[in-house]
Amino acid sequence: MNKFSLFPMLAFFLFACPNPKEEKTTQTPTELVLQKTPVFNPDSAYFFVEKQVSFGARVPNTPPHQKCGDFLVQKLKEMGVEVIEQKFQATTFSGAKLEARNIIGSYRPELSKRILLAAHWDTRPFADQEKEPQKQAQAILGASDGASGVGILLEVLRTIQADSSRLNVGVDIIFFDAEDYGQPDDIAKQNYQEDMWCLGSQYWSKNKHKGNYVAYFGILLDMVGAKDAQFHKEGTSVHFAPSVVDKVWATAEKAGFGNYFINKNSNAITDDHAYVNSIAKIPMVDIIQQVPTADGFHFGNYWHTQADNMDVIDRNTLKVVGQTVLQVLYNEQVTVQ
Repeated sequence: MNKFSLFPMLAFFLFACPNPKEEKTTQTPTELVLQKTPVFNPDSAYFFVEKQVSFGARVPNTPPHQKCGDFLVQKLKEMGVEVIEQKFQATTFSGAKLEARNIIGSYRPELSKRILLAAHWDTRPFADQEKEPQKQAQAILGASDGASGVGILLEVLRTIQADSSRLNVGVDIIFFDAEDYGQPDDIAKQNYQEDMWCLGSQYWSKNKHKGNYVAYFGILLDMVGAKDAQFHKEGTSVHFAPSVVDKVWATAEKAGFGNYFINKNSNAITDDHAYVNSIAKIPMVDIIQQVPTADGFHFGNYWHTQADNMDVIDRNTLKVVGQTVLQVLYNEQVTVQ
């Protein structure tokens, strides 16, 4: 068991028992029309990923974590959005106390209709998928697992701020902290503890940065930077937010990215979106790389290893995901209520 726990029984339940409201509603499908959308710059997104990695492993309670967090706050402020630092103390599986902070940037906070975008910005303190004990003890750089999602969202924000037509929906970007500090594999197999991952999203879901905060829907980005990555319809997303899944994947298909966004279901996993859905009650989907294998799915050979560095990052993948997110946002403004 680990951060992205694959739950075969849960997946069976989710896919066997669709949302009753969805089941009772029948609608005549309409053709998706893509609205005019600014162009996403993958070179800029790559720079933002590289900048995070340059600080080193962003493990809470370490100097690289502090420096990277300060950089993210500064960059959001430079982009002219409202910035909130939500500081909190998190307790790990071992009882250690983490000084953590969720970093929130709000574009056009005066608008009532809001879309939530999120990624985690911390990295794993050990590489428990490595085979060599010496490598297992080292923290990972998390170029794809963490930095890629943050880099894409920074570029999404920069793009919509620079667009002269201005987006007519509010956008909140949350960089969740303390996501990747769950139990190592060897400990989890002996004594698995629930809810020891995604500590930042758990805290935010119980203590939103604004007491009356609501969002129309949310999109989480995790491991979205690797070459030839594919994104299946993840099971927890399908269960909690089926209409949002359909919206995102249909948009990607219409935009010509169907070879990245695969129109097939994959395993239900525990990631930040699980708590945003179940606690905050905001329908959120997870765009996350899952690799089909003979016995299910895996998260790529670099996952939770020292190989998760800039060599993994591919500008084409950043482009596909970033452009899809932008397209979803600009399509949404035509349905503002």
